[in-house]
Amino acid sequence: MLLGKKILLGVTGGIAAYKSAELVRRLIKHGAFVKCVITPAAKQFVSPLTLATLSKNEVFSSLTTEEENPRWNDHVLLGIWADFMLIAPATANTLSKMCSGSCDNLLLATYLSAKCPVYFAPAMDLDMHSHPSTIKNIETLKSFGNIEIPSETGELASGLNGKGRMAEPQNICKAIHEDILKKSPLLNQKVLITAGPTHEAIDPVRYIGNRSSGKMGSALALNFANKGAHVSLILGPSAENPIHQNIVITRVESAHQMLNQVMSLFNESTIVVCSAAVADFTPKKVFLKKIKKSGNNFQINLKKTVDILSSLGKMKKHQFLIGFALETDNELEQAKRKLTDKNLDLIVLNSLKDPGAGFKYDTNKITLINNKKKMFKFELKSKKDVAEDIIQHILKEINA
Repeated sequence: MLLGKKILLGVTGGIAAYKSAELVRRLIKHGAFVKCVITPAAKQFVSPLTLATLSKNEVFSSLTTEEENPRWNDHVLLGIWADFMLIAPATANTLSKMCSGSCDNLLLATYLSAKCPVYFAPAMDLDMHSHPSTIKNIETLKSFGNIEIPSETGELASGLNGKGRMAEPQNICKAIHEDILKKSPLLNQKVLITAGPTHEAIDPVRYIGNRSSGKMGSALALNFANKGAHVSLILGPSAENPIHQNIVITRVESAHQMLNQVMSLFNESTIVVCSAAVADFTPKKVFLKKIKKSGNNFQINLKKTVDILSSLGKMKKHQFLIGFALETDNELEQAKRKLTDKNLDLIVLNSLKDPGAGFKYDTNKITLINNKKKMFKFELKSKKDVAEDIIQHILKEINA
């Protein structure tokens, strides 16, 4: 759930600030992008250089830089950049200022201008934590819509033992993950995805195939799974192996095998994405032994395979059905015809004419066309980012 998220980490001046370095490391390990805003007091506990090195981003601590030619650090843009803000540790002093709207440092200015969800992890000694004013401040912040990551119990800086320790970095990551998951519109949705090529056997050695790698379908599977969906990935011969607790992979070889697996899962699925490059033809006869060279010519008779996407279009009831079109000429006309003929809700068009798009690349350039023939064009992006674009558009179409 943290993959690709832009996280603004606010670090305040408490002893627990030493954990912020580990927190940055863990957030990045989960695939997040991190920028840090720290209070002047926090510098006494953790070095900005440490956080800058770990986050690979400049650390912001004042409204202007301290260079010879000062530059304003725009707190509004920082708030706009973030998918969410995390204040950890959140000292009693900062909690009080967040409640009252006090704005005497960059972190508080950014907090007040942030439009994204804000998580806060309180950290202080046990008597401070149990004081009525702190309890009231925490409840007030929660009433504002902020999300508390509760303090833990253990040894404190004072030497006392009790509640007030900032949650451990791994527990903070887990809490955010679970909160995002709980709110995901795809939570527990059943998604069926086909990906990769099919291999149509000629004999035990040879086959008819294509250049599909399965990378786009695998990126979609991971993205859906990270958003809480239960994904069934029907994967043709491919080196891809997307590992996630929410993904079940079934590997197949032929178009017929893929058809059987898709049909067995279609009725229970709510979103179906057919990104596989399924063979249109298969040999009429499969030789049981390797064909030997004889003469100058050899002929293979082919028959049509069952059109999986067209079959699903005729069967669909509650499913949102997405197809892919990889074309070399008359791209838009071909994609629109396929969209209509196969009764799709959305089609993803990409062209072999576009550099960096198509088979085997880690990038893709797509145009989405919905069933009202409205088009949405995207620039060349990584297939991971393309998957995000596709899924966000699916959600918009479903909720329209």
